Amino acid sequence: MALSDTAPRGLPLIITRLDELTQFQRLAVLWGFGGAILGVVTWGSFLLDLNFTTVASLFLVIIVLLSLLDSFASSAFFSILSILCLNYFFVQPLYTLNVTDAQDIAALFAFLASSLAVTSLVRRLRHLAEVQRGQAQLLELTTDAIIVRGLDGAILYWNKGAQNLYGWRREDALGKTVDTLLRTALPARATDIDGILLGTGHWEGELVHTTREGEQVIVSSRWSVQRDRRGAPMGVLESHTDVTARKRADDALRRSEAAYLAEAQKLSHTGSFGWNVTTGDLHWSDETFRIFGYDRETPVSMDRVMQRVHPDDIAMVGAILAGAADGRGFDIEHRLLLPGGTVKHVRAVAHKAPNGQDALHYIGAISDVTATKEAYMARVTAQEKLNSVQADFAHASRVSVLGELTASIAHEINQPLAAIAANGDVGLRWLGRPEPDMAELRELMEAIVFDARRAAAIIARVRAMAARKAPEHTLLALNDVVAEALLFLRHEVLTRTVTVVQHLADDMPRVLGDRTQLQQVIVNLAVNAMQAMVQAESPERRITITTTAPDPLTVRCTVEDSGPGIQPEHVVRLFESFFTTKQGGMGMGLPICRSIIEAHGGRITIDTATAEGGEQAGARFAFTLPAATPPAS
Repeated sequence: MALSDTAPRGLPLIITRLDELTQFQRLAVLWGFGGAILGVVTWGSFLLDLNFTTVASLFLVIIVLLSLLDSFASSAFFSILSILCLNYFFVQPLYTLNVTDAQDIAALFAFLASSLAVTSLVRRLRHLAEVQRGQAQLLELTTDAIIVRGLDGAILYWNKGAQNLYGWRREDALGKTVDTLLRTALPARATDIDGILLGTGHWEGELVHTTREGEQVIVSSRWSVQRDRRGAPMGVLESHTDVTARKRADDALRRSEAAYLAEAQKLSHTGSFGWNVTTGDLHWSDETFRIFGYDRETPVSMDRVMQRVHPDDIAMVGAILAGAADGRGFDIEHRLLLPGGTVKHVRAVAHKAPNGQDALHYIGAISDVTATKEAYMARVTAQEKLNSVQADFAHASRVSVLGELTASIAHEINQPLAAIAANGDVGLRWLGRPEPDMAELRELMEAIVFDARRAAAIIARVRAMAARKAPEHTLLALNDVVAEALLFLRHEVLTRTVTVVQHLADDMPRVLGDRTQLQQVIVNLAVNAMQAMVQAESPERRITITTTAPDPLTVRCTVEDSGPGIQPEHVVRLFESFFTTKQGGMGMGLPICRSIIEAHGGRITIDTATAEGGEQAGARFAFTLPAATPPAS
């Protein structure tokens, strides 16, 4: 108990009233009040004829009580005033301040020293009591439960926070054992916790306490050992923070997250699993049970996993799982064969869990990719069918173009055949001579062979163009493809009096493509240009073919004519299937050109500015292809 608590009941009131005054007023009131008390005691003692020692004792008690009201200055003032009173009224000679006896001088000095020492000690005790009282008030202000207990568990201090949390009043709790009163549920054995507490001086953890009303609360507890000057433990300070609401919220959040996770796994057909390779233990989510076709209550093991693996994939899956002992994880796709014959395609991915333990533990996910696999196969089949249909249309378009070029092809073939026939007739006549000129005959035979090969080359080009075969991508020079395509059109160009101008860039990078299909694109564009110029009776019929390399990764080919151009309303529909502006046209030439170029990774466009230029503006088609090699240096 603090020393100030022993003071008279009116002393706190006096201190309160003094605190309301200024410093000067406080000293004036205190010194006047103290002087009056000393005067009254001196007068009473003198009348009662008390001796020096008794009066000095009375003065010392008064000085101690007065010292509680102010600082050292007041204590010194009252001590000096008391010495003057003692000297004047109780030391011989009386009624004078002279002191003739050395023993009296020593007594007066002893009184002064005792008075100053005792008052200093009292003020020190008062300060310590105020500090202790302030600390106790702080502990009362906190909402945490603060408990001080002895080493035997008996409660020595119980703050207001503990009273509010647990419902036990301070007088009911003091002296009781904490664990008994609160029915503490510890997270570990009590001996283990005490060993940590005494070894380190601290312990933290979560406890479950029971309140006076029987409600369980979860607290975050922090314990600290109080030691004496010799370092021996003398008590334990416990601080408890109520985390019940937070823990319940966390539990609710975890349950909510688990519910959302389960629903998300169900929607995505992806389950999770944990696998302890060392012990063989497996833990599955609900979706994993569903994927494997097992009930939730079924004990899971690697044997049950292998029972569901498709027989054709057992060897592969077994080898990968056996190799998982090195901790590198795995990523595998395989099939499951469920009871009833249902086949599922699954993908399992797992990596080593960073659990810091010696046991090898995997965390992974398994996804049912059956629908994805089936959709992929359906897309592949549809794409193959689409490619087949496009190939059929491309072949039909080539045959159609060859039909339109029948006269040109016949003329091209007739030229070498006529030359062969003429040279044959000449040769026969020369052989009828009495002495044939063998040198002339040899030259004639070489001409026949040359023309025969020229005719064979023309037929080979026509057969290649008309053949129905799968695309064969090889490295090609675009300039060569242009030259080969124009061979088909040589007679057509001469017949229709069309001028072909070529601007072919040098050192063009090569492209990876099918020679026949790219030839078909150039032939189609050139034939369309010639037919448009003839139909419009253009006075000047000119086709300009230009090849460039806009950048090291792209090649470009432009086919431009001097015809009437294309109507603006037709531009947006030119590449639509079956759309045509020609009489008797199929409307498949340009769509097939686009499909061929896009299949080669390129793009075909029409210059709309040229198309809208009006009469004799012409049309300009251009296509780009990705380069297969960088340009030659």
